[in-house]
Amino acid sequence: MASGKVLSALRALRQPLSPLLLLLLLGPWAAAGHAGKYSREKNEPAPPSKREPAAEFRMEKLNQLWEKAQRLNLPPLKLSDLHTDLKIQERDEFKWKKLKAEGLDEDGEEEARLVRSLSVILAKYGLDGRKDSRVVSSNFIDHGTDDNSLEDPRLEKLWHKAKTSGKFSSEELDKLWRELQHHKEKVQEYHVLLEALGRTGESHENAIGPVDVSGVQAEALASRHAELKDRLRNIGQGFDRLRRVSHQGYGAETEFMEPRVVDLWDMAKSANFTEKELESFREELKHFEVKIEKHNHYQKQLEISHQKLKHVESFGDQEHITRNKERYAMLEEKTKELGYKVKKHMQDLSSRVSRARHNEL
Repeated sequence: MASGKVLSALRALRQPLSPLLLLLLLGPWAAAGHAGKYSREKNEPAPPSKREPAAEFRMEKLNQLWEKAQRLNLPPLKLSDLHTDLKIQERDEFKWKKLKAEGLDEDGEEEARLVRSLSVILAKYGLDGRKDSRVVSSNFIDHGTDDNSLEDPRLEKLWHKAKTSGKFSSEELDKLWRELQHHKEKVQEYHVLLEALGRTGESHENAIGPVDVSGVQAEALASRHAELKDRLRNIGQGFDRLRRVSHQGYGAETEFMEPRVVDLWDMAKSANFTEKELESFREELKHFEVKIEKHNHYQKQLEISHQKLKHVESFGDQEHITRNKERYAMLEEKTKELGYKVKKHMQDLSSRVSRARHNEL
């Protein structure tokens, strides 16, 4: 009898167990595992991991400068201009890395030019840590309130004379103010480059023992001296023109309105262009001026949007704040984009004039 029950039990074990019976036999461990497969945690998508916001630049050192500028609370127009300069610097540095990899910068002149360019940016926006930071103001809306922002007594004198002469309309005063600011920036860049060249000379003078300067290095040094000489001559010519304009006003013969375009046109007229090339360059400058005017328009809109955003934020209306933030972000992005295009176009035109002036065209 007992043996029969045992045989029956053995036969039952040979049969496959139903899923429900198996679940009951395995107890709570199986239930927990089974539930885990179909649980909400297993089937609902995991929340997206928090990602760091994309870096503004691909080069870490430029990101550090950008973050420092933001911590300094630079005005939106200065930040926009800085962003443009850093983008151009980044583009040029990547080009240089490619040249270096191909062995095409043996004399190191391109590398030295990039170092000088970065030094100008640091000084221009007060990022060089100096107390007498030479930050160039790009906000030409409130030009009538602070003559000291020109930082040069000679320029301040010209500005005061023009303002009190009665020879300028409001639009012409705006134009003259931009020209004076542009001239100030050129002088600042010249001094930064002069200082950098002076440090190079001191390193040779202070070296222990004779310094073996190769022909290539000597040529690169001579090229830097020539560049400074050109800049100084342009500064002198520019100041003479500003002095003439501040005394006489703008005549009907004025070809262009924007300071950078005026500079390029003056240099082009003294370059080795043929008559046909000069006329072609004149037409391109007209298109370039339109591009600058568009950039200036967005800069003004960005400044207005910035002031409005600060005003709205003081009231705490979240809907208005969000709407104004969105508009400000759109204007900021557009201003950066146009600033980059203007700066790149400016570099291309300057290079053409420079080559023509050195009979390389």
